Amino acid sequence: MSGAEEKQKVTRAAGVVGAATLASRVGGFIRDLVIAYFFGAGPAADAFFVAFRIPNLLRRLFAEGALTISFIPVYTEVLKQKGKEEAFLLARSTYGLLAAILLAVCLLGAVFAPEVVRAMAPGFAPEGESYGLAVTLTRWCLPYIFFVSLTALAAGVLNSMGHFFAPAASPVVLNLCLIASAAVLAPRMDPPVLSLAVGVILGGLGQLLMQLPYLRAKGLSLKPAWDLANPALRRVAKLAAPAAFGAAVYQLTVFINTVLASLLPSGSVSYLYYADRLIEFPLGIFAIAVSTAILPSLSRQAADQDHAALIDTMGFGLRLTMFINLPAMAGLIVLAKPLVLLLFARGQFGAAEAVATAGALWGYAAGLWAFAALRSVLPAFYALKDTRTPVKVGLITLAINLAASLALMGPLQHVGLALATSISGAANLGILLWLLRRRLGPLGGRALVKSMAKAGLASLIMAAAVAAAAYGPDWGEAGGLLKRVARPLAGVAVGAVVFLLAAWAMRLPELRELRGILRRRPS
Repeated sequence: MSGAEEKQKVTRAAGVVGAATLASRVGGFIRDLVIAYFFGAGPAADAFFVAFRIPNLLRRLFAEGALTISFIPVYTEVLKQKGKEEAFLLARSTYGLLAAILLAVCLLGAVFAPEVVRAMAPGFAPEGESYGLAVTLTRWCLPYIFFVSLTALAAGVLNSMGHFFAPAASPVVLNLCLIASAAVLAPRMDPPVLSLAVGVILGGLGQLLMQLPYLRAKGLSLKPAWDLANPALRRVAKLAAPAAFGAAVYQLTVFINTVLASLLPSGSVSYLYYADRLIEFPLGIFAIAVSTAILPSLSRQAADQDHAALIDTMGFGLRLTMFINLPAMAGLIVLAKPLVLLLFARGQFGAAEAVATAGALWGYAAGLWAFAALRSVLPAFYALKDTRTPVKVGLITLAINLAASLALMGPLQHVGLALATSISGAANLGILLWLLRRRLGPLGGRALVKSMAKAGLASLIMAAAVAAAAYGPDWGEAGGLLKRVARPLAGVAVGAVVFLLAAWAMRLPELRELRGILRRRPS
């Protein structure tokens, strides 16, 4: 496959994943509104969020982390070198082993649910309502990790074979099941919050069932095989351990930042949480979409030992990611406070909270370019079946994050913690690129810098136009609905037009690729 064809394939896949992720994020926002409507922020809601955090953490560590990262490169290599029959045997063998492990995890989790809840929520008093509910809900929610991990395995197979729609769209099923369960079952269950646990189970099962027709169309039935002697399965297992540890390093970073924020004035944890939700929007829709799309391509090129093509694909992913996320970064910085006011300013969340959250958003937005670029660089290591290097670099950047946090949290409070995260993200990216260059040779840095310079200039022009549109006109009295809605929407609309015109005037090739994404067809 030529380089142009590979890029077209990546572009189409990124469009499919990005659109599905956007639908999932919108559905997640509606889901949160529904849960807030039915359960508010009382003991029942607290218990559910703690209970759901446990299988969600396992999903991030194993399903989205270790399994996807370790399985796709090995499966792609077997598919390319030994054909479908051997690749399907690997998938079925992984399915059999994974199912057995997950059943054991669910059983152990059910038995030790009280101890797990005490570890996850030490503030819940054993005699309190939240503690008892959390234990019960944890036992109900644990099957979700079984279903969602098998879904991740199915997604790895489908992505490796060029299908991205079903895996990317499956999170929408979870949101729909939670919304429907809360609306239909809550009035009929005692306690009503059990309806959310039922929604979690149905959502996990629904996500898995959604993959099965597409797997059958590819010729694969997930009938488990028990082939522990399969050398490819052993390679998957060998790669999975450091991949899971790498995901754990990230979770540890989040945990440390939360602990440090809890030492600051009241509200600091919430400011960081709300700001992170806004950062995750462009990061999830664009950067993760590109990352998901390029991993199968990089894995094929690594299997062929075609390092030149691998570098070209990674560079394409980086340029496309920067083209989208640099203007997003500029827009978030300029519109930080108006966006926070529009999305969160209700009830007890007032102007002071909006200013504090906007400060955290500035700190995180400063590193958005690095967070996004990492999503294109890390898949190159995974495609080369190197999961250890990202872990080692992750530990180094964890130390950088801790040092920067301790240095900045005093003078800058929670904003310092956000900036420390951005600093460690930039360090992580720089170290990984340096190590990859030592391993593979020149990475096309000149083309990337040239593309980033043009996109950065277009973003600066856009930022000036956004500021003029958002803050120039008289949008009415402070706190008024018109001002709260019109200011950010006007800024976003004007910014999008100005950036696209500037990119067109500078003849940025990524603009053509963006048009290709918008014209995508599910595949």
